[in-house]
Amino acid sequence: MAATLRLAMRLAALVAALVLALVLHGLWRLVRRPSPWPRRFLGRVARIVGARVRLVGQPLSRDAVLLANHLSWIDILGIAGATGSAFVAKGELARVPLIGWLCTLNHTIFVSREDRLGVTAQIAQLRAALTHGWPVTIFPEGTTGDGSKVLPFKASLLAALDPPPPGIRVQPIRVGYDAPDLAWVGDEPGQAHALRVLRRRGTFTVTLTCLAPFDPAQYAGRKAIAAQAWQQVAGEPQG
Repeated sequence: MAATLRLAMRLAALVAALVLALVLHGLWRLVRRPSPWPRRFLGRVARIVGARVRLVGQPLSRDAVLLANHLSWIDILGIAGATGSAFVAKGELARVPLIGWLCTLNHTIFVSREDRLGVTAQIAQLRAALTHGWPVTIFPEGTTGDGSKVLPFKASLLAALDPPPPGIRVQPIRVGYDAPDLAWVGDEPGQAHALRVLRRRGTFTVTLTCLAPFDPAQYAGRKAIAAQAWQQVAGEPQG
């Protein structure tokens, strides 16, 4: 009964936050000003689902690619709220009702690794996004892990950095949770995981450790960039 009540209250809070953010976003667009509301909405959603984001270090605020390990969809809420980052996401997410549209408001770049004929266009799309100044986050593991270790970073996901656009820096980010049950692994459907989080009692801490940025032009291609970022993220225990 208590879990059902928590679910209902959080869903109501999410709807209210969405309506308010859309209204304010629309007002900002009317006066042709850059809107902060997609970022603020995602940060608010993080708090509604129980996340308390702890930021360690200083994230780059522009002209940056952020490379993070990936544990849950909650990572996106925390990183977006803390940094204002756009994201690289799987192409199928664009077709999810409402979610896909909301992703576009935060400048999400959708890619499909199965579309080999469209790889060149996808790389060009990401490189174009980097010219707008805001940071872009990539999860180079290519999947979610259980938090016990950082999976290898796939160099193929960093094709837009080979060669890197002028002035772009790379900043690795280590994501950690104080509640291991929040990791999204195995065959659990996304909807089931979301409902489990929304029914969950209490709060939890998401720690975002912003590691030392580096110039990707100083490394010999995307494999070396991936290796350097992985070494930094995996270099210390998560949490």
